[in-house]
Amino acid sequence: MIVVSGIAEYREARRKMNLSGPLVFVPTMGALHAGHGALISMARGLAGSAGAVVASIFVNPSQFGPNEDFHRYPRPFAADTALLNELGTDLLFAPDVSRMYPAGPAVVTVDPGPLADVLEGAIRPGHFRGVCTVVAKLLAIVTPDILILGRKDYQQQAVVKQMIQDLNFCTSLVVAPTVREPDGLAMSSRNRYLSADQRPRAAAIYQALQKGRDMVLTGRADTASLNALMTEHINRAGLTVDYALACDPDTLAPCAKYVECPVVLLAAARLGNTRLIDNLLIEK
Repeated sequence: MIVVSGIAEYREARRKMNLSGPLVFVPTMGALHAGHGALISMARGLAGSAGAVVASIFVNPSQFGPNEDFHRYPRPFAADTALLNELGTDLLFAPDVSRMYPAGPAVVTVDPGPLADVLEGAIRPGHFRGVCTVVAKLLAIVTPDILILGRKDYQQQAVVKQMIQDLNFCTSLVVAPTVREPDGLAMSSRNRYLSADQRPRAAAIYQALQKGRDMVLTGRADTASLNALMTEHINRAGLTVDYALACDPDTLAPCAKYVECPVVLLAAARLGNTRLIDNLLIEK
């Protein structure tokens, strides 16, 4: 695996690849786990022997709020590099902040649009502007044929999908299923913040989404009752709910009086100093 940190260095390595198959890109912030591994494995399958898999590791400061965990975000670079190499990644682009933002915070940024005004966007102002700006920069540098994102960050992939469409990037987006722990907890780099006491309680988020799904699949579910059911289950486990809602999977608008498929159930909650998100897409 080739490891580069400079943009010009990446472009030279990319030129030398002389590919006849697709370049498949998996952007990450590092602290890799089995969920990331699944993305790389999917990328390897899509790239085939004629293409290439490129991953990036970059903890993007512009998507963190002033009181969030940018400085304590885990950065086990050596372990991450070893895992990417083991999984068959061809090239790792690992810039530092000075490479991505050489003049300081970007003056020209990407407006994420109305999809970013709700849910995570309402709680974390500016988050999706930072996400869209850095993803646009990475797409311009990496020039992939295919971008792979995970479904766990449902709103993020919806916002990025809209950006790719509106800004005419020559990149196809593939969304990979959420990878879960045996008890259902969605794999996340932030799970390592959880204490031994907190870890089993974190599974209440997925359990609440399952209860919501069961309610939807039994027939015509009342939206207020469904949202209350999910919220109550998470609260009972000692988490503080930011939201637990049934929403339109395309617009992310909250469902009206009754829930009809397709629908996405979205939840975010805090456990101690750790904030966790998850979702379930119910298509029929």
